[in-house]
Amino acid sequence: MDKAAIFFIFSVTVLTSQINCQEAILHISDESTEREFCILYNRSWTPLPESLDAAVPIPLVNMTSSMLCDPSGVRPDVVKGKALVVMMGDCTFSEKALIAQALGARTLLIASNTTLTSPSSNGSEYSKIQIPLAIMKYRDFVEALQVFGDGMQTRLYAPLPSKIDPSIFVMLLISIITVALGGYWSGACERERLISGGGGASGDNKADTGDISLYSPSKVLIFVALMCGMLFLMYYFYNILVYLIIAIFCIASCNALFSCIDAVLDKLGCDCGSFTIHKANLSVRSLILASVCISISVVWAVYRNEDRWIWILQDLLGVAFCINFLKTLSLSNFKICVILLTLLLVYDVFFVFITPFFTKDGVSIMVQMALGPGASGKTTGSIVEVPAWPQTPTEMLPVGMRVPRFSAWAQNLCWMQFSILGYGDIIVPGLLVAYCSRFDVWVNSTKKIYFVSCCIAYLLGMITTFAAMLLSRMGQPALLYLVPFTLITSATVAGCRGQFRQFWTGTTSYEVLESSRDPLLPESRTDHPVDAEPC
Repeated sequence: MDKAAIFFIFSVTVLTSQINCQEAILHISDESTEREFCILYNRSWTPLPESLDAAVPIPLVNMTSSMLCDPSGVRPDVVKGKALVVMMGDCTFSEKALIAQALGARTLLIASNTTLTSPSSNGSEYSKIQIPLAIMKYRDFVEALQVFGDGMQTRLYAPLPSKIDPSIFVMLLISIITVALGGYWSGACERERLISGGGGASGDNKADTGDISLYSPSKVLIFVALMCGMLFLMYYFYNILVYLIIAIFCIASCNALFSCIDAVLDKLGCDCGSFTIHKANLSVRSLILASVCISISVVWAVYRNEDRWIWILQDLLGVAFCINFLKTLSLSNFKICVILLTLLLVYDVFFVFITPFFTKDGVSIMVQMALGPGASGKTTGSIVEVPAWPQTPTEMLPVGMRVPRFSAWAQNLCWMQFSILGYGDIIVPGLLVAYCSRFDVWVNSTKKIYFVSCCIAYLLGMITTFAAMLLSRMGQPALLYLVPFTLITSATVAGCRGQFRQFWTGTTSYEVLESSRDPLLPESRTDHPVDAEPC
């Protein structure tokens, strides 16, 4: 079951994505109360102030009984110098705006009962319209009427989104900590196996630990081919397979969280005792820990579509899954690392940049898997769509870290905005970090030079990824930067230390013991093994 879970979750990599939105804020107030609502506007057509203080208060007139497709029946003295709210209908945005402008209105708000779309028009119409125009949800206007009545003051403003959102730094911290912990744990387990005489390091004579090892190029090719097939199946049968992935994620992440916390408690020496039932010895600590992990997994499964807070549990389970994955799956030598990471780099770039030419809606398969089939349709170029009424949430694959964009206050009124980093962008280079950690053990590197160097390379690769994303203002295939950084750095360190041949082929524990003058055991303790990190 663990192997199946690892394959299914690993088969889909999700990229950080950004959406170029045109949301703004409608601020409604009276003498004692104020509310804010989501509106959509066209910034190239009707620019709005960037702050609430810069926006001028305008009285609001309710004309939702009209679509304002002609000026008949509208008294100019009633609407002059005010903001109008009319219904979406038969005529175009520019026709409504020109009529409102001719009547002396200062702002036009169009209420809609259907999907909200950023207002647009023929380019020649832009210069004719001098008043702000925006679209709002009709249900929001009804709510405002119930709260404020007819004495409403409105202000429209559009805060500029921060180019560098704090969520990027949170994502960077999560990724580097996860890779470092997973790699360190893999090396600790390898050291324990060597000390206990559990088998070779190259994968030919592994101990019976339940771990998975890729040691053959043909197996790597089959593994990547199956991943491609799995992604295509997800694309065509998303509505069915998404629930299978959710179920597998719950089981795998629960098991991973248990393993991670149990290892920490072992290291801290925490033991709550045990008891026997029908000759079965049960640990109190394990029962309590299992209950906690299962509860967290179940809560996530039940509330997985609750954006406001459930991302915390998903990231917790995701971190545990990635750390346990890096400990469980090992690459036997640098040659296998190069083959696997190169193939997955091609896989990442192909499904991000090439597949839009083949899909019917022009959206990459990878982005659709990240956001869900319905979510990817929220944007088309610079056009934004927001549902006017609550809808059933789109099921999303739980294969990425999610951190809310802290500076996207205007966007969050419309829907919750997230920065997303796929588990693949952590696990794929993390496998090389884990191999470097094990190689440090094989060659008895006390300073862990390979592990530390590869972690630094991963950090620099992530910084480069985010920099490229910010400069291009679009999602990037992170492996395009992470794979070269980590592979080149690891190979350079091995070459400078004169150990590239060993690093390439994977040195067995017996070769290390024979070639290294420094014993694996401390000089002060040669009669029994040293304490090792629990696996």
